[in-house]
Amino acid sequence: MFISDESPTANAATPVPGRYVVVFADPHPSAGERFGARTLQEEVPTMLEREGFSLDTYFPRLGVAVVGGESAQLGELQARCDSRNMPLRIVPELMYHILSSPAPEPGIAAGPPFADNDELTWGLQAVRARESGYTGRGIRVAVLDTGFDAAHPDFAGRDVTTMSFIEGEDSHDGHGHGTHCIGTACGPRPLPGARAYGVAPEASIFAGKVLSNEGSGSDTGILAGIDWALQNDCHIISMSLGADVREVHPPYVAAGHRALERGTLIVAAAGNNARRSAGNPGFVGAPANSPYILSVAALDENLLVADFSARTLPGRGGQVDVSGPGVKVYSSWPGAQRYNTISGTSMATPHVAGVAALLSEATGYRGRELWAELVQESERLEQFSVDVGAGLAQAPPPIREQASAPVPEPVSEPVSSEPSEDDASESFYGHG
Repeated sequence: MFISDESPTANAATPVPGRYVVVFADPHPSAGERFGARTLQEEVPTMLEREGFSLDTYFPRLGVAVVGGESAQLGELQARCDSRNMPLRIVPELMYHILSSPAPEPGIAAGPPFADNDELTWGLQAVRARESGYTGRGIRVAVLDTGFDAAHPDFAGRDVTTMSFIEGEDSHDGHGHGTHCIGTACGPRPLPGARAYGVAPEASIFAGKVLSNEGSGSDTGILAGIDWALQNDCHIISMSLGADVREVHPPYVAAGHRALERGTLIVAAAGNNARRSAGNPGFVGAPANSPYILSVAALDENLLVADFSARTLPGRGGQVDVSGPGVKVYSSWPGAQRYNTISGTSMATPHVAGVAALLSEATGYRGRELWAELVQESERLEQFSVDVGAGLAQAPPPIREQASAPVPEPVSEPVSSEPSEDDASESFYGHG
């Protein structure tokens, strides 16, 4: 069964009327720019109020605020900040949507190398979760999506923390997309008498509802979810959501960068705006196009890039980093239905998040080190890196294999890598 919640253009970036995101260059008041005796974080709320803006929310771990006001004021305020050398950016708040595919893949060859069986999904087989001796134990994975069906019987007894950032809706998943993504990342493996579908079955689950039961949400909820995950010291944040905007959105440059500084890796879906069978390779949208967020493309059962999966854009940002199984993915679903099979870069992302949890358990790596390990250990594919990045994410081998494995030769020019600190200034101010 496939669901269709969007058309190829349904995820175009839509501003939220009268709402803006303020991105600070330094989130820490103690280290902030000073204006007289006041820090940037102390000065800006007063200035915003004086200019007619209302401060809605400030996320201290991200150094990002959401404000309300009139669009005519925006340019004047940014110009005034620039004239005073105040290191901040002010951009419109955007809307985001789930990234499940509208239809099955066209033209898949007969006899694919991977297929679901009675024990495992094809995705678990492809990332080699079955062979790995790791389960994600001790690792905290946050999935920011449409919520979670906490009453799902496959998750009985699991360590699950839920929170809603959608006004008027609790954390229960009234859509299905969030429960499906959580199932792929952290669902059961093995599952007696049924098909197992979870990459990291013993990871602690943090289910943040940042998209409504209709499958959409804005920067405010998503940034609140990221801030909450950092507050809970999550190792990995998985976001199967996006907007079809080519420009790098400054809030996620800041959020991704500051998450890595705190030892948290954010993984996000590259996007579903391609129609490769019609000659359109698409482009990586926000928030995955942040250079500090790991962007995930989708593969089919033949380990070919999916027809809908977005391609790397030239220049800064918009890069596909790794790939995961994203076509015909079976996982958990709310209510009596229990299970569903859908496609999208949304489905590839939790596969990679689950693999990241296994790698973090195996190595102790977090943040930038975990990013580098995930890229280095991916299985290279005979396809362009602009489409599949470093290749298919792979679970770590059992401990006995790791102990005897030869040290790999250094890669002189990695297919995909996490940016250096020197890129931060260019990324922060170079887009918007």
